[in-house]
Amino acid sequence: MSSKIPIVYIDIRVFAHATEDTEKVLNAICNILPKEVIDTVTFKKSNLTGHHGNPIILFEARIKEKSVSQAVFEKLTSSLSMLDKEQLNSEIMQHLEKGSLYLRFDKQSAYLNELKFSSIDPIHFRIQFQKHSEEEIIEICRKFGLLP
Repeated sequence: MSSKIPIVYIDIRVFAHATEDTEKVLNAICNILPKEVIDTVTFKKSNLTGHHGNPIILFEARIKEKSVSQAVFEKLTSSLSMLDKEQLNSEIMQHLEKGSLYLRFDKQSAYLNELKFSSIDPIHFRIQFQKHSEEEIIEICRKFGLLP
């Protein structure tokens, strides 16, 4: 795409539970990202403890480089099914807050190289836009194909 998507940064967060293989969780995230930018994204690892004392690892990354965030947004747009885009369109106001678009993707599907929305143990994406009004963000998402 010739014009730039006005993104300030993209945050990615995912929890790896004690029953999960951390390498598989990281692979799931890598499957969402464009192959050419995977090496530029560095995840910070935090060890947490769950409600019942179970170990949980939190992986977090912030993508600030414009070309990388552009590539990630374009990959999300091209990988989502029309059904998911229509679902997002109908629920868009629930995904917007203070200039950010919040998306949650199914970890299992991502591991299998398929992008689907899910709210159960998801991979969290927060896309912070330069424009802060909800109308402007919706218009950007339409222009670049994230919304129908």
